Amino acid sequence: MSRDLTESVIKEIIRETGQECAARGQTVSETLVAFMVKAVGLDPRNDFNVDQILTKTDAQNLIQLCVTRLLDTANPSLSTIKMQVYFDMNYANRAELLSEQHRLLEGRLAPVVRDITDSHPRVQEEMENVYRKIVSYMLLSSGLGSPTDIEVVREVTAALQSVFPQTEMITFISLSKKNKEQQLKNLAMLVTGIRLYNKECRKGGSSIDDLPAILNESIPSATRTVDEGLNTCHTLAHRYTALLESMQEDQHRYTQLSSFKLKEALFNVRQYEAFLCILLSDAITSAQEVEKMNVQFAATMEQLKNTVQNKVSIDTKEVFPLFVALSNLWTGFQDEILLLSFLTNIANNLQQFSEIQSQLFPEEVLTSLLEGVTVKSDEERIRETMGTRVNVSDFKNQEWLFPETTDNFDQLLIQYHGFCAHAIGVKGLTLPGNPAIGILKHKERCYVFSSKEAAYIFAQDPDKFIQLNVEKAKEYAELIQLLELRHQFEYLAPYAQARNAGKCFMKPTTKCDSSTQTDTHILPPTIVTSYEWNEWELRRKAIKLANLRRKLTRAMQTDLSHMRRENSTQVYLPKDVSTQTKRDNSSSVPRPQIFLEGLRGGSSPTTHMVKVDLTRAVDET
Repeated sequence: MSRDLTESVIKEIIRETGQECAARGQTVSETLVAFMVKAVGLDPRNDFNVDQILTKTDAQNLIQLCVTRLLDTANPSLSTIKMQVYFDMNYANRAELLSEQHRLLEGRLAPVVRDITDSHPRVQEEMENVYRKIVSYMLLSSGLGSPTDIEVVREVTAALQSVFPQTEMITFISLSKKNKEQQLKNLAMLVTGIRLYNKECRKGGSSIDDLPAILNESIPSATRTVDEGLNTCHTLAHRYTALLESMQEDQHRYTQLSSFKLKEALFNVRQYEAFLCILLSDAITSAQEVEKMNVQFAATMEQLKNTVQNKVSIDTKEVFPLFVALSNLWTGFQDEILLLSFLTNIANNLQQFSEIQSQLFPEEVLTSLLEGVTVKSDEERIRETMGTRVNVSDFKNQEWLFPETTDNFDQLLIQYHGFCAHAIGVKGLTLPGNPAIGILKHKERCYVFSSKEAAYIFAQDPDKFIQLNVEKAKEYAELIQLLELRHQFEYLAPYAQARNAGKCFMKPTTKCDSSTQTDTHILPPTIVTSYEWNEWELRRKAIKLANLRRKLTRAMQTDLSHMRRENSTQVYLPKDVSTQTKRDNSSSVPRPQIFLEGLRGGSSPTTHMVKVDLTRAVDET
């Protein structure tokens, strides 16, 4: 069966189921219908398998089963499934929620930013118009006041002029688009910091709410509300568990209580409890973040006051980082307000899915059913088993983990949401597991148990009980999410053998992860030293071998080839050669020393000259 055909059949079943419910006055979401179709297909009591595509008759039967389940508003199982679908569709963790909120804010501000960065004012009036748009951007990005409030606009304009006067508009216009956007963000943080400082000094801060004080009041209130819901869940879960245990021990009690949907109610309470624990954890994280930011905000504000101290001129390098820090902290307060509102809204909406408890089991009815039944809390059950633990020597092929022998014992990922792995499939109960008894590690997964006896029974054949838990989740589809079994239900698995070849649902797609590894350098290296990869070096060697130094370069061009390509040849030019044929030499000879006497005349009228040769002989040198 092709995958496209299978998906088209499923989509058609989902569409017809939704239309049938709408025709009967019940509007349901497509996600809820898809989950219910999967739940009905998984239920072994309906005998659906995945061999072939459903016949038209079987498809109609499936649709009717889904419609019946979706319209049964008195069934806690349907409320639990609705709760799970709502939580999956609406809940987001801190990082995801804040990231989405910041993305939405940037999307709302994008037209204003684009209008500012794309403008090229020429005259003074146009520059003033752009400056007013920058003021509006400061207000919208900070969320501190309305752009229609004149007093707020004046305050923002004054704060902006102190760090970005209108004379700087010429420089701002000359910047690139990216630099303009960055400067707008920096100016927005500075203006926000200045307004917060003025509010602290009672010189401004119009329309700025005291977010720290609001959070300090709202977070404890929200935490108390979630705590109250958790306490109610704990009480109901303990009572339902006690009633279910009494049914298994006493046949008369079983006959009396079999008509009550206790298991479905227990799963509903446990799921509500799990979701409230997630919300409570987020609220506690918010409280810790707010406490940390309160300390940082007070310290930054005090440092800023000490830096300013009524000075006439202040170095911007000292105060600007402090203004930015104030702005970032205030943005953190705004984020926590958003998170708190989100968590409160989720908690209030989840409460509607647990209202069926009071309808099925009013307090007086539940009290009468509990007569003579001992109700134990989860804490009491764990305390009763604290002194017992598994003896490792009793098991040869099983790995058990204990606090003293395992690092990060408290951080291990426990299967089935921490419930006893034996009680789910055998008793249909969600009993709290006690890790102190010992954690069984089987096929890289960890399991806990509510008693030593349950641990021994499960360890004898873990795969058998794991399959029992899967079968129990097929009967009660809400257990898939409660016990975190989604990895085992990626598609609608077959239940019965191919008893009826015409009955099927969806064929799974077989997937396999594989990998290969290749050894490198398995042979000894063979490096050729004479190898040359450089193209120019190869050309040089070729020219040298061809001995082109005495060759004559010729070129010819014709009418047919002069427009096709250019040819060039590289040769060595003739060298300048010279030959020395003459040798200059010299020797040292005595210097002639000849003197003439009587050239100036004397007392006689006739001049007599005497020549005196004082040159030394050659052999004397």
